[in-house]
Amino acid sequence: MFVSPDVSGATDAAASEPILSLSGITKTFPGVRALSDVSLELYPGQVTALVGENGAGKSTIVKVLTGIYRPDEGTISVDGQETRFPTARAASDAGITAIHQETVLFDELTVAENIFLGHAPRGRRGLIDWATMRRQASEILDRVGAEIDPSVLLKDLGIANKHLVAISRALSIDARVVIMDEPTASLSQKEIEELYELVEKLKADGKAILFISHKFDEIFRIADRYTVFRDGQHVGAGLMADITEDDLVRLMVGRSVDAIFPERSANPGDEILKVDGYCHPTEFDDISFDLRRGEILGFYGLVGAGRSEVMQALFGITRPSAGTVHVDGAPVEIHSTAAAVEAGIVYVPEDRGKQGAIIGLPIFQNVTLPSLSRTSRNGFIRLAEEFELTRKYTERLDLRAAALDQDVGNLSGGNQQKVVIAKWLATEPKIIILDEPTKGIDIGSKAAVHAFTAELAAQGLAVIMVSSEIPEVLGMSDRVIVMREGRMAAELSGDQMTPETLVRHAAGISEGRS
Repeated sequence: MFVSPDVSGATDAAASEPILSLSGITKTFPGVRALSDVSLELYPGQVTALVGENGAGKSTIVKVLTGIYRPDEGTISVDGQETRFPTARAASDAGITAIHQETVLFDELTVAENIFLGHAPRGRRGLIDWATMRRQASEILDRVGAEIDPSVLLKDLGIANKHLVAISRALSIDARVVIMDEPTASLSQKEIEELYELVEKLKADGKAILFISHKFDEIFRIADRYTVFRDGQHVGAGLMADITEDDLVRLMVGRSVDAIFPERSANPGDEILKVDGYCHPTEFDDISFDLRRGEILGFYGLVGAGRSEVMQALFGITRPSAGTVHVDGAPVEIHSTAAAVEAGIVYVPEDRGKQGAIIGLPIFQNVTLPSLSRTSRNGFIRLAEEFELTRKYTERLDLRAAALDQDVGNLSGGNQQKVVIAKWLATEPKIIILDEPTKGIDIGSKAAVHAFTAELAAQGLAVIMVSSEIPEVLGMSDRVIVMREGRMAAELSGDQMTPETLVRHAAGISEGRS
């Protein structure tokens, strides 16, 4: 059973004695030095935010902490005693657990089995005590505020609840150090608030929390300390109370990022896309809008509003039950993704790891896969032309990689996103749909994606941007369509586009209510 330790006064001691400290950690892979002489300290009862651009070394240090990677140099100390984590089990036995952005769980097992996988309670004969396991799982789920039956299969849960199961699994081992890697990426605002409450409980229990996030609002809200990595090096650390957002950005990127959103002079051209009466039996209803050349049209809504589902239908992933689509004034039947690409519509999905990039293939093959007709002659692929096409688009997106034949799975999240965008731009589309294009990527990469998106629009490409981040929607869009419960709640432009207006329409709040 999960029992919180007695840690009265743990927070007071936090400033002097870290639970876990790393010093001089270096990790090198063939052709790449991922970490170079980095340090990190985690204190009981405090949240330390680890920040840095994609590729800064955050994921590598997490794997060192959890025993997946062994450092080439440096020391790891727990309670002041030098130790090693030769295996993931050794790190777990030392009380270190990680909750990843993409949960590593098993769909065909029950919630309780996922929570206690590898350390299930057992009876006198060494057999699993199923009743005790379900009871303890229920107690932990209650602790994190999850109304989930521990007996249901994991595959029957939504993304947010799967994330809560992952958190419950971490708590089941009574960890002293909890690593949260982009924990709010798949959660609604209500669930995010509940996670913040859970973090406060963990702090009160004396847990040392390493919190990895690209969202400055949540870093400044819940973190007590910060550590900044840049290009595999430790460049700063201190108390959150002693640093400003601008200073933190400068540490992260080595320069001042004055404006995440580029200056744009909207000058849309002729209508290129018209969607009329688009319906789906279960996901959305009566969606009608138009899009012009050189325009960025934002789609905003709360989780479950149906935005991504509309975009997936436009790209031929799902089939609508009614409605028409016109491209350049001509009707098109989008019955498959190939038909969408043929019509000039491409889609950069939200889940780049599963739907965008093909892990295991090198960068250049990912980029050229939809454009093989341009890099082939007489049925034979020309490698030089593949590399040239890849180089053309990855350089424009400022891709950071050791080489174009590097496995895309070894790239950071932000660089994987750039590969997916480059892949579809190489098809020379008329319309590009960007579904949460900066989700889970750092502020520097966000600025690069925003600048390139603005450049594409300036060149006449029509852009649909789906985003849950209000500053991004307002900072990039010429018009915004707000969706709620599968329907269009509003179409806003000009002075109508304010944070308050977006939230009111998305939540169904009338002007007279507060």
